Amino acid sequence: QSPSGAQARAYLTEQRRLTEKTIRRFGIGYAPDSWDFLHSRLTAKGYTDEELKAAFLCGISQKGHPYDVFRNRVIFPIFDLNGEVVAFAGRRLNEKDERKYVNTSDTPAFKKSKVIFGMNFAKRSEAGSLIVCEGPIDAIALQQAGFDNACASMGTALTSEQLQLLSRYTKELVLCYDNDDAGKVATQKALTLLNSTDFQVKVLELPKRLVDGQYIKQDADDFIKFQGRDAFEHLLSGSESGMDFRMSQLKSKFDLTSDEGRIGYAEAAAALLAAVPNAVEREIYTVRASEAAGITPDAMKLEVERARKRARYKEKREQERRDLNPA
Repeated sequence: QSPSGAQARAYLTEQRRLTEKTIRRFGIGYAPDSWDFLHSRLTAKGYTDEELKAAFLCGISQKGHPYDVFRNRVIFPIFDLNGEVVAFAGRRLNEKDERKYVNTSDTPAFKKSKVIFGMNFAKRSEAGSLIVCEGPIDAIALQQAGFDNACASMGTALTSEQLQLLSRYTKELVLCYDNDDAGKVATQKALTLLNSTDFQVKVLELPKRLVDGQYIKQDADDFIKFQGRDAFEHLLSGSESGMDFRMSQLKSKFDLTSDEGRIGYAEAAAALLAAVPNAVEREIYTVRASEAAGITPDAMKLEVERARKRARYKEKREQERRDLNPA
């Protein structure tokens, strides 16, 4: 609220369209454009340089000079399940800064792979499912729009530890990552990890936005900002299953008008379907894959069974190797 925070307030209220209530609720703040603003205040309270470095708040230069890690950035606190601040994400205000975000590295109080942003709020939702976004600002925008079951996986693909945390509150997940290449890769990784779990998974694929004759990517925050809450609700109700998304992505990689492309697609689809543990689900998608490849369902089933045998043989060999390795 100080005069030096004017640019940060403008960024949040004008560019991100966050309300004062939301800014307060999520404890969003500002790190001044200074090398030692935080360091001087915390050392005055008795903290040592070693403690500030361990907390990833300050660093030490090669010449031995201390400096603030977060400078001229909007600061998003990262909360644990109990609402305690355990880390920070700092978004640049100067677009010339090399790094868009500076995030707290792992510390004694924080392990990125074990924390879900916004779960301290989302865990109280009665929606029955959780919407998992890519970054804090997406989860905040969705929460402000009324989707109180939104959270974020901190810009990375989901980890097994994060899934363990999510499983305490729901068995239904909606993946809502950015619709750029990195977001699609993160979605694929998450779906692979979720393949052997009890979660029911849907994928909400955000459409690109037309700007000056060009289609550009958008994240959940952009979609809420430009299309609104009702449009997101409509998109959410039509989100596809995780397997539908993976089959669709796979299909786009092959030219199904050529024999070579159809053969390649059939082999790739068989490898994907071989990892599906549910026999009924595997049967349904095997038939769909046969239609896409232009072959009979029986031929596709045969290809899937071959892939399953190869996978079982590979797993057996890997287990033998693990058993032979000394502890």
